[in-house]
Amino acid sequence: MFHILVIDDDKNIRYVMKEVLEANQYTVFTAENGEQAFEVIVKEHIDLAIVDIMMPKMDGYQFTKELREYNADLPILMVSAKQLPEDRKKGFVAGIDDYMTKPIDPDELLLHIKALLRRYQIIHERKIVIGDVVLDYDNYTVSGHGQVQELPQKEFLLLYKLLSFPNKIFTRIQLMDEIWGLDCYTDAETVTVHIGRLRKRFSDWEEFKIESIRGLGYKAVKMV
Repeated sequence: MFHILVIDDDKNIRYVMKEVLEANQYTVFTAENGEQAFEVIVKEHIDLAIVDIMMPKMDGYQFTKELREYNADLPILMVSAKQLPEDRKKGFVAGIDDYMTKPIDPDELLLHIKALLRRYQIIHERKIVIGDVVLDYDNYTVSGHGQVQELPQKEFLLLYKLLSFPNKIFTRIQLMDEIWGLDCYTDAETVTVHIGRLRKRFSDWEEFKIESIRGLGYKAVKMV
């Protein structure tokens, strides 16, 4: 069961979030300011922090900066009534992973939390599991269907990137920059070639597929 820390100086918001999260099988801790939050973090295992901006003693930006020094990987969702782009940018510069504006829709909040926790697990465990298929980042292997395939580095990184964000469309330029690097002078058509190899390699695997989005790029779809 995941442990979530809600940090907000409004007791009504803390209460509502706690009720919503506990109803969805999360263990919830609360704090009304950054100082209290750190006391919880030192004592308890926390999987995700939900942080307000305007709080006494330590605002959400400062809390995020200090938390990043203490734990670089913990997912942080900033929730605030502030809606200006500058407020969002300041949050991301401080180190948050996601931003939502109040008033919060409970269903949307849960979707954001699930997405953040999924990414955190992928980064932390360095594995992606799709049904009986396992992508192991440390070994560049894809296991399933009674076999273990060790992929060339670029093929594996490309597949791992797409499956880390299922249904998200990536352009060839984006994939080229992230997998081959900004300084690489290889033509972006290389991505198309590697996609073709992956499709051929896993053509009979029903757990996932790579789709071409005409005029845009590619996305991976999980089928199980």
